[in-house]
Amino acid sequence: MFEDIALFLEVSLSAGSVLLLAALGEIVAERSGILNLGVEGMMSTGALAAFYISLMTQNPYLGIIVGGLSGLLLSLAHAFTSVTLKANQILSGLGLAILGIGLSGFFGKPVIGMIAPSLDIIAIPLLSDIPFVGVILFRQDILTYFSLISALVLGYIIYYTKLGLVLRTVGENPEAADYMGINVDLVRYIAIMIGGLFAGLAGAQLSLVHLPTWIENMTAGRGWIALALVIFSLWNPMLAPFASTFFGALSILPYYLQIFGFRVGTGLLATIPYLGTVLSMTLISMSRFRKYLGAPAALARPYIRGEKELYK
Repeated sequence: MFEDIALFLEVSLSAGSVLLLAALGEIVAERSGILNLGVEGMMSTGALAAFYISLMTQNPYLGIIVGGLSGLLLSLAHAFTSVTLKANQILSGLGLAILGIGLSGFFGKPVIGMIAPSLDIIAIPLLSDIPFVGVILFRQDILTYFSLISALVLGYIIYYTKLGLVLRTVGENPEAADYMGINVDLVRYIAIMIGGLFAGLAGAQLSLVHLPTWIENMTAGRGWIALALVIFSLWNPMLAPFASTFFGALSILPYYLQIFGFRVGTGLLATIPYLGTVLSMTLISMSRFRKYLGAPAALARPYIRGEKELYK
């Protein structure tokens, strides 16, 4: 019984780590006041780039690097339009999502059905032998470990360091940050690039760990779920692992229920994460709920020096 539960939680953590990586990057971006709805596109691009490089070089670790960099490079398009041109961030992000999905769909056609070298599961000596907990936490792939460590590191940086204070100030009141001598545009550029890097790594994990064979629509809406995770985590990286594991459990629950003989509609249960996404996006679009949930006050609002605007 306990072994079955431990195995379920182990797979849930692994499945959720894809969402966790993307959510962590988006938390950093949104903490700077930038809403990037292009996570799905950056994940798609990262997944394809990582798959191609792993297939060509037979080196999945090189694929991870290229996948992350491809997400970072694609995020620069959103940075340019939303920060430099002060364009509508929602429209820019949606355009980025469409672009990334389109590019991966077009360039991925020649490798559909091919299998690339995948990342191995790394069992940490001694720790992996701990009953129950060892199976869940210490028998994972390298990107799952990276996502958990990143959640702790980013949480510490955001809440306990000067860099985090600068990031939060830019996201809460960019005008005040500007008066303090902080380069608002530079901070937002860096935050968006970090978001793109993590989204690309999330895509790489998807194509090199969970589905090491290329299929159309590889991301299957996971980028949108990652956006919901940001809200469920209250923009706190340290809460994100719990939310991502919960969503990861929901994604695999239908299959486990069938294994144990429960007759349930997998299609119905599979919609639960997406329903949660719709709900969270609806709440964040309402100003009173945004304030209640703790969203950055200047989220999705371009900063133009000299323009008087209250960020409440």
